[in-house]
Amino acid sequence: MTAKGDQVALSFHESCLRLSDVELLQGPFWLNDQIISFYFEYLEKLIYKDEEDVLFVSPEVTQCIRMVSEEEIGIFLEPLNARQRSFIFFALNDNEIADRAGGSHWSLLVFSRPEKCFYHFDSSHNSNSDICRQFVAVLKRALNCSEAQLRTGDCLQQSNGYDCGVHVLCTVDKVTQQIRKTGKIEGVKSARYDVICGKREEILHIILDLGGRIN
Repeated sequence: MTAKGDQVALSFHESCLRLSDVELLQGPFWLNDQIISFYFEYLEKLIYKDEEDVLFVSPEVTQCIRMVSEEEIGIFLEPLNARQRSFIFFALNDNEIADRAGGSHWSLLVFSRPEKCFYHFDSSHNSNSDICRQFVAVLKRALNCSEAQLRTGDCLQQSNGYDCGVHVLCTVDKVTQQIRKTGKIEGVKSARYDVICGKREEILHIILDLGGRIN
């Protein structure tokens, strides 16, 4: 990694973006944990700061929940008051290694307590379906929602091998807008192609607006 790439681009609450992370937004690259964590925290701290029924779980915490024993899951969910939340967002990754970032595909899982349902949005032909089913089985017990169903959400399919993370973030926007409008997820429509194409530039502007740098 170059010295430039290791410099801090933005510190925002618990998120720290480096220029090497920001560069992923400037080209046709796969988005990493840091970018997705930052966007989740941006939504939590600014856009939905007054909506305590919505929880955005960072990819790092989601990965830990996937890898630890069921007895240990409470260590991660209890501080987040997860059982008291109506809607919980998880960015799922196909990484099977517990102690480091990685993987090759992102999808979005959202729990709706009012609907007693998990919604899975996958932009690559349900590539993460097995991982999702395993994770939901664990969450049902951890969140005390044993009767919750798993549904496949409407999701535009990606046309390349690197935009899955962008699709996740755009789908988060669509789902949160639907929740604000109707109080449920059912009926949410997929993000449009032009929105997907513009999302990287939008996040770069957010970083600048928050006092960060992008080069």
